[in-house]
Amino acid sequence: MFSASPDVQREYQMTTSLTDNRPEKPDPYAALRFREFRSYLGMRFFFTLAYQMQAVIIGFHVYHLTKDPLALGMVGLCEAIPAITIALYGGYVADKSEKRGLLLKVFSGVFLCSLVMLVATTQWAHQFIPVNRVVTIMYVMVFGIGIARGFFSPATFSLMAQILPKSLYPNASTWNSSSWQAASILGPAAGGLIYGFAGITVTYSIILALILTSLVCIFFLKSHPPTFVPQQHIFKSLSEGVVFVFRNKMMLGAMSLDLFSVFFGGAVALLPVFANDILKVGSEGLGMMRASASLGAVLTMLAMTRFSPMNRPWRNLLIAVVGFGTSIICYGISKNFYLTLLFLFLEGAFDSISVIIRSTIMQLLTPDEMRGRVSAVNSMFIGSSNEIGAFESGLTAKLMRTVPAVIFGGSMTIAIAGITWWKTRALTSLSLEDINNQERK
Repeated sequence: MFSASPDVQREYQMTTSLTDNRPEKPDPYAALRFREFRSYLGMRFFFTLAYQMQAVIIGFHVYHLTKDPLALGMVGLCEAIPAITIALYGGYVADKSEKRGLLLKVFSGVFLCSLVMLVATTQWAHQFIPVNRVVTIMYVMVFGIGIARGFFSPATFSLMAQILPKSLYPNASTWNSSSWQAASILGPAAGGLIYGFAGITVTYSIILALILTSLVCIFFLKSHPPTFVPQQHIFKSLSEGVVFVFRNKMMLGAMSLDLFSVFFGGAVALLPVFANDILKVGSEGLGMMRASASLGAVLTMLAMTRFSPMNRPWRNLLIAVVGFGTSIICYGISKNFYLTLLFLFLEGAFDSISVIIRSTIMQLLTPDEMRGRVSAVNSMFIGSSNEIGAFESGLTAKLMRTVPAVIFGGSMTIAIAGITWWKTRALTSLSLEDINNQERK
């Protein structure tokens, strides 16, 4: 029945036995009752907090040095290229590796890249290194983080299935995404505020401390044996993950919809331009703007622990994408800082609904022995679409100016949702039970 380890199954049976005589009702804290899952959430939270702080200060610092919106797009491209290129191999390695050891290596690599960026952005370094060299160093280190990300996503996706029973995947996906979004609220706000008041060196020092904390959380995870032992050539193994995704209509549709909507809706990458040149609120305002979207996301996700969007997941996914695109258009038009915060809040709320639906569908439909490779395909579709979308937004802002670029991106997102609805109308009536039945076939 369960894909988790025997120890996890026993812990689940002990937990449920305590509530056998109680009236049956959804337990919003079910996944949190597993100690290993709490360590997993801690690892994700502190790492995401550091990552989000770093994303804000890299973007603002690079724009401060170059005054070029295309440079913001280049930051996204430098991370997306290695993440996409290495994704399939990263999934293969994640499937055949012990996840705890792999994550220790990944986090250590990110720590080293962040340490180099700390040194390169100090006042001492600026005295001896030209501005263009500093920007180049930032690009190279972001490239290195992109390589680490190619292994991080498949490893964490596979690990969650080993520490929880399958019946708790929807609840775990909600808490996992909520943890990520909570860190995404604090990260941008803390990054912008600390950078504005204490400078980039202090901010990077805090980022390094947070990455070390996430490393400590990994040591509280158990060592789980790999679920996949390769019996054929690596290219054959990699192709299995690709073929599985392309044969699964709902999974492929969800990935494609997110890919194109986020590609055209990546206008959030232009927030440093709005903060610096249009709204004139500085790095502190930038942190609030980035945090506003994440606040909308995390509040919505917490609500979804009790009110699940999985009654008609495909219909709800399409509605959420339309709301996401509409919010982006409104944010691009707004000239008022507080209205912009509201529209960014709504953008995050709608985006969180699609994240929960998509991640739950993936967990339910993916066989245990293919989780790393399927997650790698998902990473190629979705994981790097934010960075590619950032490049698209930076390029269109360069060609047609910032505000028209944001409106164009939001309009294209709505158009993609409309086309997807027309092509996949039969999926709008499917419930979570229908998806589970499809998973058993």
